[in-house]
Amino acid sequence: MKLTRHNGRSGKNGTYNPRHNDRRFDVENSEHIDTARVVQNIYWDCYRGVTTMQTRENSDTPDFSFEQIEHAYYLEHYGDFVDAQNARNEQARHPERNRTIEKLLKDKKTCPEETIFQIGTIEESVSPEILIRVVSEFYEEFEKRFGAHVHILDWALHLDEGTPHIHERHVFDCENQYGELCPQQDKALEALGIERPKPDKPKGRHNNRKQTFDAICRELLFQIAQKHGLHLDQEPEYGGRAYLEKQEFIIAKQKEQLAQKEQELTEMTLKVEEVETLIDEVSEVAYDKAVEVVTDTVRAQTQAEDLAEIEGYRKWANAPERKFNDATKNVINKCLDAVTNRLKRLAVKLTEKIQSALLAPATKAAGKAQVKKKAKESVLAKLEQGKAEIARRDAERRARPTPKQDMER
Repeated sequence: MKLTRHNGRSGKNGTYNPRHNDRRFDVENSEHIDTARVVQNIYWDCYRGVTTMQTRENSDTPDFSFEQIEHAYYLEHYGDFVDAQNARNEQARHPERNRTIEKLLKDKKTCPEETIFQIGTIEESVSPEILIRVVSEFYEEFEKRFGAHVHILDWALHLDEGTPHIHERHVFDCENQYGELCPQQDKALEALGIERPKPDKPKGRHNNRKQTFDAICRELLFQIAQKHGLHLDQEPEYGGRAYLEKQEFIIAKQKEQLAQKEQELTEMTLKVEEVETLIDEVSEVAYDKAVEVVTDTVRAQTQAEDLAEIEGYRKWANAPERKFNDATKNVINKCLDAVTNRLKRLAVKLTEKIQSALLAPATKAAGKAQVKKKAKESVLAKLEQGKAEIARRDAERRARPTPKQDMER
């Protein structure tokens, strides 16, 4: 049988998404996944240990996705580095270089590396018990040798596809020149004493510490497999489609369109979530601004009417036809001035009371929900309008005659 340990960080659709691993998407739309066996999968993360679908559905147990686990780990371990580096960028007047934890997780140089472990093929493979035993022993030795600078974040044993396999994600880190811990693969491997295959030659794509590291891991994995009586093909596959395509090792002999559909589904889910988040944020700002405008308008309108009444009375009292002496007029004007100042102070308090009432949690939640509803309806209308415009242009394009081209080679 063949033993596969395949590494990667990104593909044609960007960095790998851990949602595939912990099944945080609609598996009903994935033809290569047996939905009836999803409950058999086993998951592990660096904060909670082993979990299952049953654990996830237990309301008494906190549920966290692999995305949340990885974000929490990066924030805990690399947050100080991000803040300090951004401060240095600001000081150097290069704020455009600033990054966030999210950007670290999406950058193919600093995101977690993903490894797939599989023994056998869809025609013949070891039992899940043997696979998990071999890989668990590998992880123990991996931790002893490399745990100071390589950290396993999460893994998933998939039993719902053609062949049992494990997806594992880890990150390399090391302290930088400022003493801050940050994700950097080459420096981490250097700190572990791992050299390039040809130390006397320049570092490059075909001569780097990662090659040596992968060779060590591969050899260690074979040694452990042999201890369990497994006779495996030890000829490694490098280069070419069989080595580079991640789905080759997941669904075996099925069309690549399945992987494309899954990625499209994930991207669509993310886009919908991004729109929902944007609408939620816009609704929050819109409601707060509306409260500010409404209270200012109420205060200004009420105050203007009151002050107009006072000024009208002042003109009446000071008119020549009034037979008041100067002393009486002075008293009247002072009283009116006092009333005017009092009304202005009361208007400020009234504004504060109105704002306080409108920003009360229950009132704000109801108002925000209405704003969000209207905003969502507007966004959906715009999307439908955009779809109709695209369809119209596509129909016009199809209707236009095109010159014949020989597309077959």
